[in-house]
Amino acid sequence: MKLRALSAAVAALMALTAGAAALDMELSPYKVVNGLSGKLKSVGSDTMQQEMELWAEGFQAIYPNVSIELIGKGSNTAPPALLSGESQLGPMSRQMSPDEIGAFEVKYGYKPTAVLVAIDALAIYVHKDNPLTCVSMEQIERIFAADPKSGGGKSILTWGELGLTGEWAAKPITMQSRNVLSGTYKYFKQHALGGGDFKDNIKMQVGSEVVVSEVAKDKYAMGYSGIGYKAAGVRAVPLSSGKSCYEATFDNTYAKKYPLARGLYIYVLKDPKKPIDTLSGEFVKYVLSKEGQTQAKKGGYYPITRNIREHELTRLGLLASAN
Repeated sequence: MKLRALSAAVAALMALTAGAAALDMELSPYKVVNGLSGKLKSVGSDTMQQEMELWAEGFQAIYPNVSIELIGKGSNTAPPALLSGESQLGPMSRQMSPDEIGAFEVKYGYKPTAVLVAIDALAIYVHKDNPLTCVSMEQIERIFAADPKSGGGKSILTWGELGLTGEWAAKPITMQSRNVLSGTYKYFKQHALGGGDFKDNIKMQVGSEVVVSEVAKDKYAMGYSGIGYKAAGVRAVPLSSGKSCYEATFDNTYAKKYPLARGLYIYVLKDPKKPIDTLSGEFVKYVLSKEGQTQAKKGGYYPITRNIREHELTRLGLLASAN
């Protein structure tokens, strides 16, 4: 099975940079405006919930007359909330599907706008005492997929089949996964399983933090979740898609060496013939500012580059007012 190291969207945006050594991370500070007030609502990704909370807290500290409601139950909930007008912001840990975008074009006559707000390395987590040193993308598919296409179609069921010995050898691998509402679930299914179905006995969880906590409780578990949810009770196992194995670090992610790197997005509604609404625009400018990307790092994710920031703000018609 042929696996892609990065989604086309992330690869294209990362092409705006000249490699890890040349990344320009010096972002402009946020420019405060006068008299901003109103209500914002965000519905979408659970993976991005703690990040959205940090951004909301920082934004409201500047603008105490702005209230922000956050609901993070999964990326699948973002498109219908935006489409119905329930929310102005739709955080997603994946890009919208053609069908989801098509629904907006039918209703509004234009597509929703995806703003790249951070970079995530989707980590493979094991218990902190697990001695596994590396796992390949082929092995990941054989562990989680119901009908793996690699390895002669043979599933991997035990830790011994990954090379562990002693007490580990005969122990079955307990699989922890996000549920079907999750963008992380869809991303993993597409990029790790080649679009195939998960095994029937996988344990599906409602949140990214729950996946990690369940792995921390079960010595023989393996799960996947964003790098921002890394905790003391687990380890993020290095991954390989070829001969070399790479940890989910900032440098490896931006150098396109880590196989499961992805963008994190906030979707907004913007008529290409009109300016974005003021409140959503200021929130996006804050998220893409020096202060906002400091919060992204605090949340455990990797910040965008200066080139990406300017690219996104230019698309939204916000660059001049942000600098």
